[in-house]
Amino acid sequence: MKKILITLSALVFSAAALAATPWQSIRQPIAGPAQSIGAFANGCIIGARPLPLEAPDYQVMRQDQRRFYGHPDLILFIQRLSTQIHQLGLGQVLIGDMGMAAGGRFSSGHASHQSGLDVDIWLQLPKTRWSEQMLLKPQPLDLVSANGKQVVARHWRPEIDSLVKVAAKDNEVTRIFVSPAIKQQLCADAGSDRDWLRKVRPWFGHRAHMHVRLRCPPESRECIDQPPPPPGDGCGAELQSWFLPPPPKSGAPVKRTPPPLPPSCQALLDKHLL
Repeated sequence: MKKILITLSALVFSAAALAATPWQSIRQPIAGPAQSIGAFANGCIIGARPLPLEAPDYQVMRQDQRRFYGHPDLILFIQRLSTQIHQLGLGQVLIGDMGMAAGGRFSSGHASHQSGLDVDIWLQLPKTRWSEQMLLKPQPLDLVSANGKQVVARHWRPEIDSLVKVAAKDNEVTRIFVSPAIKQQLCADAGSDRDWLRKVRPWFGHRAHMHVRLRCPPESRECIDQPPPPPGDGCGAELQSWFLPPPPKSGAPVKRTPPPLPPSCQALLDKHLL
């Protein structure tokens, strides 16, 4: 029995090791002036900083996963947003995944978050601070109905509108991804002040959190920005198209392979793995 358990443990460890990406072995930021390199879904970062884990206005979840690194602009944004939310008396901001110490590809959970400019922020604003255990194994609050077409009324709070709006009005923010149903509710609640809705984009998942993305910092010359969102608030036919049935699938599923890394990221990785 003992031999079987050892064998099983070795297999589990081996599978975990195979699932890991080389970026996960980099435990400390790469020294140098802060530089976001490549695209949000294919990049890395030099000079990342850890988000301070102790702060009065926000809490960092799942700290054991060490996904709390980002470009200094991202750190400043989180601190700025949390202070604004605190001053409005809305509650504690809950910070989810940012990026790894050198950015790069996760083994699971995200295709983006690679260049130090993305952060997940939960759409909950608790009035009291969570315990260590709650932060280690947080329970997301699903805000979207089972059919995906509207928010769950008993879970929706006006402070969620305020949180997304304050984030979207930040000059450094270029996009915020939420579930189509959440975007729809934000459109309904917005009133005449609607310019900020342009940055809020519907995307699959994102039923309990918003994914905030910053623009490329001016000094990050190898950073690849996304094109600006289309004009308008995005609350019309574009949004409604997300609620249409998906087209039928045809043929065998296509296996996608990750694109080649930007040369600077590949060189950084090669140097680390020597």
